[in-house]
Amino acid sequence: MSHYHQLYTAEDTAVVFIDHQPQMTFGVANIDRATLINNVVLLAKAAKEFNVPTVLTAVETESFSGYIWPQLLDVFPGQPIVERTSMNSWDDAGFRAAIEATGKKNILMTGLWTEVCVTWPTIEMIGAGYNIYVVEDCCGATSPAAHEAALSRMVQAGATRVTTIPALLEWQRDWKNREHYNNLMSIIKEQGGAYGVGVEYAYTMVHKAPQSAQVPQVVTGGLKH
Repeated sequence: MSHYHQLYTAEDTAVVFIDHQPQMTFGVANIDRATLINNVVLLAKAAKEFNVPTVLTAVETESFSGYIWPQLLDVFPGQPIVERTSMNSWDDAGFRAAIEATGKKNILMTGLWTEVCVTWPTIEMIGAGYNIYVVEDCCGATSPAAHEAALSRMVQAGATRVTTIPALLEWQRDWKNREHYNNLMSIIKEQGGAYGVGVEYAYTMVHKAPQSAQVPQVVTGGLKH
């Protein structure tokens, strides 16, 4: 069966984070950079919760690009980072070895910039037999046009476009599966934007859970805590 007609699982996927570094971030113009960082960290935390293998890679860290965002490194403390000189990660033997070590054929791809360091390995990895899912709101490009052109090229090569929240919900799949439920909801409440606000509302107003933190309450004559 074609992978286009199957859903992936936490057991058969890996996630790649390519070049989420300061110098590359400076050039991002297709998405608000704070939103980009939030999305990447949201996906990273969900991957860790579901025990999905991850590959972190950086290019020319000390000579040009700077260190990977601390927000991302904090999710995976002590995890080795594949350091490269090549713009195309797939050209790097260390990166290929890291991908192969995951043992997965379904790869969620994220990175900077979409039009170069995401597109090039995506095309070649599809040729090598991998199924690539480009998490497009975890990718940054130098312009909206560059981002869309890159996504178009990758889709033409056989990649699948996804976004952060449905990407991580595909791991959960069924709400009756309780193993990761509470931790996933906590992650979404923290970093899931409007969805997170909805989750908090459901917990507190519908299910009468305690508030996550003290918030001002409106009373006659002013506010109280």
